[in-house]
Amino acid sequence: MKVSYHGHSVVKIETKEKTILIDPFISGNGLTDLKVEDVKPDVIILTHGHGDHVGDTIELAKKNDALVIANHEISTYLSWQGVKTHGMHIGGAYQFDFGKVKLTPAFHGSGLEVGNNEIIYGGMPAGVLVMMEGKTIYHAGDTGLFSDMKLIGDRHPIDLAFLPIGDNYTMGPEDAAYAAELLSAKTVVPIHYNTFPPIKQDPNQFVNMLKEGTGKVLEAGESIEL
Repeated sequence: MKVSYHGHSVVKIETKEKTILIDPFISGNGLTDLKVEDVKPDVIILTHGHGDHVGDTIELAKKNDALVIANHEISTYLSWQGVKTHGMHIGGAYQFDFGKVKLTPAFHGSGLEVGNNEIIYGGMPAGVLVMMEGKTIYHAGDTGLFSDMKLIGDRHPIDLAFLPIGDNYTMGPEDAAYAAELLSAKTVVPIHYNTFPPIKQDPNQFVNMLKEGTGKVLEAGESIEL
C-alpha cells in the first residue's frame, strides 16, 4: 500500500484495487502536484465541510463514479448534487470492501459555502481512521489539541498519522508534537501548513520536536510504503 501527500491536507492511499483520496483540495491549491483531470479516485473521504477540504469532490466523484464518505450532513448535501455518498458520524465505523473507516472527534468548524454569502451547516468536523491491509492510517483533519487523542491511539495503534501544524486555524507545531506523543503513532507527517500566509510553518522544526525516527516531512507527491 502506498500513501502519498499532495499539499495542504490532501492524502492519497493506493492499493492494487482502490485509490482513496482524503480532502481533495486541488483547484486553487498552490502547493499540490495533482491535476483534477489526472486523478481517478474510487473513494473520497472528507473530514469536514470547508472549501479547502471538500475542494474538487463533486467533479471528481461524478467523473469517476467515486463513493464519497463523509458525515451525514455533508453526505446529504452532496447526494443532492448527484454524488454517490455514504454518511457516517463521529464514533461510528463501517466495513467497506477496501477496509474499515472510522470517524473520530476533531475540534474545529464545518460549513459549506454555497451561493452568494451563504454558509450551510456542515455537521461536526472529524478525523478519520482508515484500517486496511493490517495497517491503520489516521488523518486528524483540522483540529486543535485534545486529550482524547490518547484514547484514539490506545484503541487503534496507528502506523501513520497526518497531523495539522499550521496554527491559526488548527494546532500549531508545539501542540501537534504533543498530539503525536498522545497518539504514539509509528510515523507522523505534518499537513495543513504553508498554503496560506496565516499557516506558514517550518515542517522540519516540527519533526525535530518529535521522538527520533517518528517524524517525516513529505513534499507534494512523495509517498510512504506501508
